[in-house]
Amino acid sequence: MKAISYSRYGGPEVLEYGELPDPKVGPDEVLVKVRAAAVNPVDWKAQAGYLDGMLDAVFPVVPGWDVSGVVVRLGVSVPEYAVGDEVMGYVREDVLAHGTFAEYVAAPVRTLARKPRTFGFEEAAALPLVGLTAYQVLQRPQALAARPGDTVLVHAAAGGVGSMAVQIARHLGCRVIGAAREAGLERVAELGAEPVRYDEETFADQVRALAPQGVDAVLDTIGGPFLKLSAGLLAPGGRLASIADGEVLALGGRYFWVRPDAADLAVLADLADAGVLTVRVARAFPLEQAAEAQRANAAGGLNGKVVVTVP
Repeated sequence: MKAISYSRYGGPEVLEYGELPDPKVGPDEVLVKVRAAAVNPVDWKAQAGYLDGMLDAVFPVVPGWDVSGVVVRLGVSVPEYAVGDEVMGYVREDVLAHGTFAEYVAAPVRTLARKPRTFGFEEAAALPLVGLTAYQVLQRPQALAARPGDTVLVHAAAGGVGSMAVQIARHLGCRVIGAAREAGLERVAELGAEPVRYDEETFADQVRALAPQGVDAVLDTIGGPFLKLSAGLLAPGGRLASIADGEVLALGGRYFWVRPDAADLAVLADLADAGVLTVRVARAFPLEQAAEAQRANAAGGLNGKVVVTVP
């Protein structure tokens, strides 16, 4: 099969496009013909070696965890799917090895759900990681446990996880304040949040003007100074969670890492088909241009997801 891979840690320059063996299909897996795979910051951070203390790399590594495509073969103990089913998934393993930037990926059924009927393959590939992250951090008791009537502050609310969090929190009955840079403020308002602009000197005052009694929950996606400022904006009993900065623990909050979950993915698919969730794809690249796709994702400022497509 054609695939993107890397044989050493590094930036986009280490990516190679070429032939690799077709994946073996385990008992609890299905073979997915990849139609699209999303680019996420974790992909190029893992590729640079930043996760080496957490995940072993089995070179050559095929990057990518998000995918959408069509089931073409079933493992021997898989009753959940049939050949021809259209699926999406967050296909994360406990090692860096067999990712989704390829013509085929063997995906455990625990990582998959049926693709939303109303989404194309590019949109569906862009949903799993960011959607699961937002859904789980908002819903889990060990994270924010957002409730109807809560005021939730979402950081980078025009970004991948942030835009999902705004939509999900509003669906849960929360009031949402969305922080963004100037270029993303219009998008934040379109999603239904009350926008505040990133400025270290005025940020806290902007939020306090909207929520004088404090906010009930903060979802941090960027870390750094705005995480520390946010800790001071919580109402009594407020909850703070970060997916970006372990310093949240010293501030009394929770550090959260998303996990594959087929049931949660199915909920996201239902929300997409109900019109609750929308995904914006900013740019799509053919598989052989994965290095350029990574560069576009790392540069930021697109107000939408970057995906690679596979014929």
